[in-house]
Amino acid sequence: MWWKRKNSLVFVFFIAGIVAWAGVFISASDKDELPEALPMAASSKKGYKIKSYPIPENLTFAGENIPIQRFDVKEKFDRELVSNVYFHSNTILLIKRANRYFPIIEPILKANNIPEDFKYIAMIESGFQPRVVSPAGAAGIWQFLKATGREYGLEVNTYVDERYNVEKATEAACKYLQSGYDKFGSWSLTAASYNIGKTRIANEVERQNCGSYFDLLLPEETSRYVFRALALKQIMEGPANYGFTIHEQDLYPPLPCKEIVITTPITDMVEFASQHQTSYYMLKEFNPWLRDTYLTNASGKAYVIKLPDNAQLNVDPDHIKVHNKNWVIHD
Repeated sequence: MWWKRKNSLVFVFFIAGIVAWAGVFISASDKDELPEALPMAASSKKGYKIKSYPIPENLTFAGENIPIQRFDVKEKFDRELVSNVYFHSNTILLIKRANRYFPIIEPILKANNIPEDFKYIAMIESGFQPRVVSPAGAAGIWQFLKATGREYGLEVNTYVDERYNVEKATEAACKYLQSGYDKFGSWSLTAASYNIGKTRIANEVERQNCGSYFDLLLPEETSRYVFRALALKQIMEGPANYGFTIHEQDLYPPLPCKEIVITTPITDMVEFASQHQTSYYMLKEFNPWLRDTYLTNASGKAYVIKLPDNAQLNVDPDHIKVHNKNWVIHD
């Protein structure tokens, strides 16, 4: 068998020689390109820097002080800050969408005496995508399950699903959050309960004999939940501080619309849209809570339907209403 081993070795050395020769040839042929390529690489390094951002000395959520001096709290916050700063595509879309949805959410939170910081809970729940549905079946901007939505006053059936109605879902969320605060006396625990449920939080508070979110041992997702909201709050209060360059025309504008009230059935949504000088697509775009091609409405309930203001749909990018001037760069 020795001659077979010898032949194998000869073959290996032969192949190695060819590879080495090819490497020399390719290196020589590319030699003239190297001086151009190196400065480009150096330029890229100058233009794009990956760095760790400082942790604020003081942080609050819904008016409650965060014990940021604790090593574990600091590191949990840092994890979410880094994750969201460098998840560029997602975070920049959140900033753009917030310009559309914060003006809707904030007044409703205020009217219901819910701290404004809870708008970041809606942000992390749905990414401000009104039609998003979770694997568990939670839907809409506040990600209500069917049973929970109904419990807090939302109509959920084949024809109407108010989990997709931003205003009504926000009203329902306010009721849920207020009931959580009444139970726990803590907004951070209330926020955690929005992720995992009031019963689970109450059980953990009792089992661990602890009334602080920051001292509870919770499942991974819930343990990160409030910190993610805190990180997005920090970024949203000054995106440019974290490398996001956004101009006014980049933001998504509030959608101009007019409202009509109907108390009768809609037998054909396509025909209804046509009668109101819009398309079926736009009707559903402005009213994602209308879930079918018709509406029975046998009870004569009053529904508010939004119709696009066709005269203002083509928004002038130079005249977009900016919700927060800290979000944009002025050249």
